[in-house]
Amino acid sequence: MNPIDKKIVDTIKVLGIDMIDKAGSGHPGIVLSAAPIIYTLYSRHLKINPKDDKWLDRDRFVMSAGHGSALLYSTLFMAGFDISLEDLKQFRQIDSKAPGHPEINITPGVDMSTGPLGQGFASSVGMAIAEKYLKTNYNQKINNTQYNIFDHNIYVLCGDGDLMEGISNEAASLAGTLKLDNLIVLYDSNDTSLDGKTNMTFTENVLEKFNALNWNTILVKNGENIDDIDKAITQAKKSDKPTLIEVKTVLGRGSLLEGTNKTHGAPLSKEDIEQLKTKLGIRNIPFAPSNDAVNEFRNMIGSRINSVYDKWNDMYKEYIDLVGNETRRDFKILNGEIPKLDLTNLPKKFDNDLEESLRVTNGKMLNLIAPTNKLLIGGSADLSSSTKTYINDGGDFSKNNYKGKNIWFGVREHAMGAILNGISLYNIRTFGSTFLSFSDYLKPAIRMSALMNLPVTYVFTHDSINIGEDGPTHQPVEQLTMLRSIPNLTVYRPCDAKELEGCIINLNQTKSPSCLVLSRNNVMLEENSNPKKTEYGAYVIKKEKGKLNGIIIATGSEVELAVKISLELENKEIGIRVVSMPSLNLFMKQSEEYKNEILPVGVKKIVLEASNTIGLEQFVYGEKYLINVTNFGVSGKKEDVLKHMNFDYETIKSKIENLLKN
Repeated sequence: MNPIDKKIVDTIKVLGIDMIDKAGSGHPGIVLSAAPIIYTLYSRHLKINPKDDKWLDRDRFVMSAGHGSALLYSTLFMAGFDISLEDLKQFRQIDSKAPGHPEINITPGVDMSTGPLGQGFASSVGMAIAEKYLKTNYNQKINNTQYNIFDHNIYVLCGDGDLMEGISNEAASLAGTLKLDNLIVLYDSNDTSLDGKTNMTFTENVLEKFNALNWNTILVKNGENIDDIDKAITQAKKSDKPTLIEVKTVLGRGSLLEGTNKTHGAPLSKEDIEQLKTKLGIRNIPFAPSNDAVNEFRNMIGSRINSVYDKWNDMYKEYIDLVGNETRRDFKILNGEIPKLDLTNLPKKFDNDLEESLRVTNGKMLNLIAPTNKLLIGGSADLSSSTKTYINDGGDFSKNNYKGKNIWFGVREHAMGAILNGISLYNIRTFGSTFLSFSDYLKPAIRMSALMNLPVTYVFTHDSINIGEDGPTHQPVEQLTMLRSIPNLTVYRPCDAKELEGCIINLNQTKSPSCLVLSRNNVMLEENSNPKKTEYGAYVIKKEKGKLNGIIIATGSEVELAVKISLELENKEIGIRVVSMPSLNLFMKQSEEYKNEILPVGVKKIVLEASNTIGLEQFVYGEKYLINVTNFGVSGKKEDVLKHMNFDYETIKSKIENLLKN
């Protein structure tokens, strides 16, 4: 390592250690082991402009080992991003630009929020898919001039923990199948995890495993050798496959505790910090980086990138002047405008006798929207034939066709969610589908969608025990509660085609994630359902006749039951109002005046939903007014299952009648 390289690397190290020391918490081990890796990447390879951290054609960098945030922040400061020494001093403090784990839209230069291991790795596959899709769809020759608007790589820094997580294997398998050669993963391989040596838990041959997954693999034996790391990255960029570069390092290198798990997640002692700085030849003054090191690092990046950035910018301006209005609209979205689908083709009227499954209706709507919206891609976890989310004439995204709109995720729900996040980080509207009961597989990724405020749409079908024969493993009970409990996620369970139309319009007017929960079985079109009123989360779908004796609150296909029961009981002079609640999340955001208007105080209320009761108790006097499913289902004919679970029409009607008579 030459003196300049060493000085910059050592400065990155000590800044990270100073941050952790001042905060009294953090992860010093990765700072000391992986600094040469991240320095080599930023100084010699990464296509970035610190003055424009939203540059469309920048390389993306994902710190999948999110606990290495101090290493990332010190590097970003040194590289010249809009993060100051004062920001570094506020590491892990409220309102800091340097939070405990990387977060997008807080720290300039951070391309993804990371922390849960494996999520960054998997989402980087989504980023690689997005780059390939954009490159294939928008790079073009105009007037004999080739405009390559998109031509960049996605880099990842991961550790042993990332590769232990199953999601990484799911995502790596798909990346190899798709031959995503724009994806380069740098693996900080130090044989040590939080609890101790990895030989207790992780003994596979990682390179052979990734070779088997159709990846290019490279081994760098000495993680301090910048030239070897540089050569490995250069070689990776020439591959026709995704590349994993295993870089052998020593966790906490230079610490008195180097090579042990004790350097992983706790600050170093004052004595250790002092000896470390002495060993590195750096004064023991916190947050006092060498100006020479800072300037030299920034000059390295600037001299390599400035002309590239200026040339791209000139090309981009020419391109935008030459392309049509639809492409200009797309680039406004790609540059951060809230992505909105073209909804003009949605049917404004439905036949009154329409009776079909909402998964089918949704598929029809998707195929009306997709052809005129290039920035809409997605797929399913090997279930498009069941979830009906296949875009006809959209083509399949594959190693032979990166222009395709249909992504075949395979039976990889967990990776699918994270990959959707990676695609959405490019401001592409995306969706993924599976059965509602399998949303559990997606929970960690959905949480990251909500944390990052990404407009991912999760389509969950087979939403009730009424799917019958598939039995309890496929019959959802608690999933609606789980999804509704996630902050910043809007869950929709429409009752018919009109409500579904309203839900689709609503979710495309926001930049936050949504879930569409849809029936497998046919539903009738309700006479008074209203797509516009879905934006309130709940509304009166059937008014009471005469005196108001009670209110049934229902969602999804249970609304049809509620309306039918209310009409039947009106013949017995029991006045029942039916409130359809397609989105509990949206309803809870409404004014108290609106809530009281449709659910007046002092009136008996009954909740009817094929889910458990958690979160619904707030609407009723006591649990006897909750008509729900609180136990796992059984396998059998639909009618037999409903009767067995006391959720058949006659049982529900009898319960409601008795509750309102008493």
